[in-house]
Amino acid sequence: MYAAVVRSFDRPPRYEEIAEPEGELVAQVLAAGLHPRVRSGADGSHYAGDGRPPLVPGIDGVGRLPDGRRVYFVAAEGGPGTLAQRAVVDPRRAVELPGDADPVTVAAAMNPAMSSWVALRRRVGLRPGQRVLVLGATGNAGRLAVEIARHLGAAEVVAAGRDPRRLALLPALGATRVVSLTDDELGPAAADVDVVLDYTWGTPTERAMRALVTHRAERAKPLAWVQIGSPAGPDVTLPSAVLRAANLQLMGSGQGSLTAAVIVAELPALLAELGTFTTAARAVPLAEVEHTWTAPADPGERIVFTP
Repeated sequence: MYAAVVRSFDRPPRYEEIAEPEGELVAQVLAAGLHPRVRSGADGSHYAGDGRPPLVPGIDGVGRLPDGRRVYFVAAEGGPGTLAQRAVVDPRRAVELPGDADPVTVAAAMNPAMSSWVALRRRVGLRPGQRVLVLGATGNAGRLAVEIARHLGAAEVVAAGRDPRRLALLPALGATRVVSLTDDELGPAAADVDVVLDYTWGTPTERAMRALVTHRAERAKPLAWVQIGSPAGPDVTLPSAVLRAANLQLMGSGQGSLTAAVIVAELPALLAELGTFTTAARAVPLAEVEHTWTAPADPGERIVFTP
């Protein structure tokens, strides 16, 4: 069969012929998303990565089982990835698709949507009426986070990002207020939120923490800060005064902070609601993986490979 194969962490995967995967249940892969987690696994930079080249990247996908059923599945840790014509499926990490589900849409949306869905349901337990700030709301996962926060009962969702064109689209998706990360309005706009979904980290997070703490009227009120992504940098400088001056509860949401069983348990509920959210997907033949990997990417669009 053919697959995307990483031979070196400093080069993009190449479309190559490899041996068939071995396992009790093997599916024909219909679609697999090129998520940031897939990229970081393929270049050796992900914190949970322990693979060594050669390897097949890919963490999830939509596949057709030998009996004809279509499933969304999450690849097992340490096994071959999903950017291939066929992949091993663990039934405990899979959920059957309804008949009208589009494989490309499901492959594009489940991973980025899961980031905020699990954070709000399992890490902080969002209560109806609470207020949410999404830092990095103009990216694919951040935009879905705006919709999911409102869907799960947030009374207000403040969307913060750098791209003014994409920010302008977010009120139609549920944002009650949009704020540019390049100005000084974030503090007043989001000072009284209960939850921050942080898709940026780095300098934007440093500035946002200081701004929210400075403008917060009731500083003893809990502020759950959930770190999810770090495209703006892997580190922050956190002054001790920020922690003393407010009831800041800093946590992460991702592989390790939640067990695989907890994440998988949320798959059916999210899949049932997936059609209510907006997804921008672009299907690309897997044979074009090497060129696509290095081509300029649209942050509001998720590339999906179709073997």
